[in-house]
Amino acid sequence: MLALKHENLCNRLRNLGSALVAYSGGVDSTLVAFVAHAVLGDRALAVLATSDVHTASEIAAARETARALGFRLLEVDTYEMSDPRFIENTPDRCYYCKSEMFGLLRHVADAHDIAWVLDGTNADDVSDNRPGRRAAEEYGVISPLLEVGLHKDEVRELSRMLDLPTWDKPSMACLATRFPYGTPITEDGLARVMQAEHALRELGLRQFRVRSHGDVARIEVDPPEMEHAWRLRYEIAAAIKRAGFAFATQDLEGYRPGGASHLSDGCVEDAASTLTADA
Repeated sequence: MLALKHENLCNRLRNLGSALVAYSGGVDSTLVAFVAHAVLGDRALAVLATSDVHTASEIAAARETARALGFRLLEVDTYEMSDPRFIENTPDRCYYCKSEMFGLLRHVADAHDIAWVLDGTNADDVSDNRPGRRAAEEYGVISPLLEVGLHKDEVRELSRMLDLPTWDKPSMACLATRFPYGTPITEDGLARVMQAEHALRELGLRQFRVRSHGDVARIEVDPPEMEHAWRLRYEIAAAIKRAGFAFATQDLEGYRPGGASHLSDGCVEDAASTLTADA
């Protein structure tokens, strides 16, 4: 079944003739970009968006993956923090972000005489409330993983079979997802979360989020890593305080997408943030 889905994915992308891939370096968009380049050659273009809501380390890793896999790569700047609707952080935040991004990618595609814009949405993503999907539909963005029915675990397994370095990469999403809806997003807040998450990654944690609740950092850790995180609690608390928080807490439910936004009747981390993404 997985081999058939891979064949269907190759055929779908080949039939497009040309494609621009919204690329983040995450597991989903990397698979789409890899297959697109394999079947379309120079008629495929991976575009990496850079902005304040993506960490420098993620951007650097995405560049390295693209270089290692031979992608034709273009970088563009996006300016989410200049949009008051994004900063306000309402449940439609991702819609405004993705509207700007997909509009920009459509212009880039036209400038390079490319017919289609693709993203990394997979078959698991449609079960969630994702405002970014509405923006993708409005701009005619194609989601080939979704179309051929590839679920997240299948995306990882197919990536492993294709020897892609991202096959077991932890899920990621833009830093705006660390703030409950209704909490304004600020440059200082983003920097504080970025520093805290970098410190936890240096301590060896892989799949986690630092959710910002004013002076409190609520740390969600993937259940298999929770006991390890507890053993590191003093180091983690010190790192969190160095980042500018007054208190550090570990969430007993562990990591789950949207673990901040759902507190304010919001949606989960958006897959398109995987330009994110991969959520």
